[in-house]
Formats: sequence, C-alpha cells, structure tokens
Amino acid sequence: MAAKKAGSGNLKLSAVLDLNEASTLHGQLMAMRGSDIVLDASGVERVGVQCAQVLVAGARAWDEDKKSFQLAQTSDAFEKTMQLIGINPANLIAKEI
Repeated sequence: MAAKKAGSGNLKLSAVLDLNEASTLHGQLMAMRGSDIVLDASGVERVGVQCAQVLVAGARAWDEDKKSFQLAQTSDAFEKTMQLIGINPANLIAKEI
C-alpha cells in the first residue's frame, strides 16, 4: 500500500486517452496515491482501452486505500466510449469508507 498523504487532488484528463497517454496517466495517478482524487474528464474526446484499464485499476487501488476516487465531470465521448467497452463510469467512483 502507498504511503498515506494528507489532502486531496484534482486531475484534468487529457483530451486523447490512448496508448501513448496510458503511461503518463498511470504516473500521474501514482503520484497522487494516498490522497483523495477528483478526475475531470470534461475535455476527453477519445478513450482507448489501455487508459480505461488504468482508470479502473486506479479506482480499485483508491478503494483498497479507503480513499475517494471521483469523476467530477465527464464528456459525452468519455461516457459513451466507456460504456461501449463495458465500463459504467459510475462504477469508477470509489468512496471513502
């Protein structure tokens, strides 16, 4: 488990969440692990399966850490693509227990 950090953070997701962005997204999430996080997906235009996988893994990690992992805003493209690949964006939300 990651070291616990105080506070929370916000992360605005890139417009294109593709294979090239997956490593960057993973690094950004890992840097914020241990804190509550709010993701802004309002500007997302495309989502690839690799980034979707990173987001799902992130939600699970935050749940294990008993930290909040929330989507504040989502674009239509983000929601439709996630649903198309079988992920309900509402299921990404891990609330502090």
